[in-house]
Amino acid sequence: MSPQSRARQIRDVVFVDGVRTPFGKAGEKGMYAGMRADDLVVKCIRELMRRNPSLPPARIDEVAIAATTQTGDQGLTIGRTAALLAGLPQSVPGFAIDRMCAGAMTAVTTTASGIGFGAYDVVIAGGVEHMGNHPMGQDADPNPRFVTERIVDPAALNMGNTAENLHDRFPAITKERTDAYAAASQERLAKAYANNQIQPDLVPVASKKPGKGWTLNSVDEGPRPGTTVEDLAGLRTPFRAHGRVTAGNASGLNDGATTALLASADAAEELGLPVKMRLVGYAFAGVEPEVMGYGPVPATEKALKQAGLSIEDIGLFEINEAFAVQVLSFLDFYGIADDDPRVNRYGGAIAVGHPLASSGVRLMNQLARQFEEDPSVRYGMTTMCIGLGMGGTIIWENPNHPDYNTDTESTEATK
Repeated sequence: MSPQSRARQIRDVVFVDGVRTPFGKAGEKGMYAGMRADDLVVKCIRELMRRNPSLPPARIDEVAIAATTQTGDQGLTIGRTAALLAGLPQSVPGFAIDRMCAGAMTAVTTTASGIGFGAYDVVIAGGVEHMGNHPMGQDADPNPRFVTERIVDPAALNMGNTAENLHDRFPAITKERTDAYAAASQERLAKAYANNQIQPDLVPVASKKPGKGWTLNSVDEGPRPGTTVEDLAGLRTPFRAHGRVTAGNASGLNDGATTALLASADAAEELGLPVKMRLVGYAFAGVEPEVMGYGPVPATEKALKQAGLSIEDIGLFEINEAFAVQVLSFLDFYGIADDDPRVNRYGGAIAVGHPLASSGVRLMNQLARQFEEDPSVRYGMTTMCIGLGMGGTIIWENPNHPDYNTDTESTEATK
């Protein structure tokens, strides 16, 4: 090994920018019915380039795009095909990635690791899910050994069942609590829209419907502003008779895409790119598939330990709201109140939607904007549960904080 190889340094990784399409409802009546998933990704890549004109397209070293269902318009190595369709130079490579709901999150952490190692300077990472074109689990063929060898309870292959299991495990998380949390998520999102905190990161998407002509979609389709606990109380519980999980306290079925621009701190400075967040550390962890929603807890424990931080150091949380019970199990573990103002200030997936593999970057977009609005917060977190019993957590640092990047002890994992 040469002295130069031994001297390799891990580099700081920064979140430069992130965008997403408005999230649509999956199905024939949804705003993206009849559209291709890869076209949604292309819209996001083009918008990133438009918003960052100082970045020469040839300087992009990789395009990583996630999709949970990697067939049809979400197949054919979508990171590469979307890069070509977006007009990036043919010299820019790309790949596809799958970690179910944490696809975009994993696209970010995987390429960020490449930046830290020195393999890349600038990357685009994101995800897409057109659940109208590709319903969850379509054409999946689980190995029969899962059942015959009792590796996984068959019920764990249905995410709604795993949420009911979490209610069983934590009886203090009642349906009344989850409904109250869900109504608050709708209220927070509506307030964020009223304050123009969501719109700046949305890429308008034109769609055409037979007999209706063209429509420019510039807002999310799924939110139900004004939803009350009383509205939610009477909804049916499709996963279990007399259960607790409903369409009102869970995320919907959605279509949408996200992309983020990441860079080394040095490359961002060289190219005049903004720095919205700095990556401090990340971790993924597994749990019993039957209680999939509990995954963020061990993932967060690992990430905090790696970063040399405690939960008290985290000033903002962006938690993907696959199910309200899943968020509340995380909050209860850390002794955080259901209505803590540090948690999901702009609302979450219960209100805005959850197009599976794309959601990780939505969390990052919202955290980055909150960092800008609140320089008093130094560290924030994006975390989510993942199908088949996993969780993922990324810890970020706020460049607007007065002590940004000066305390080497607490950022040891990135040095």
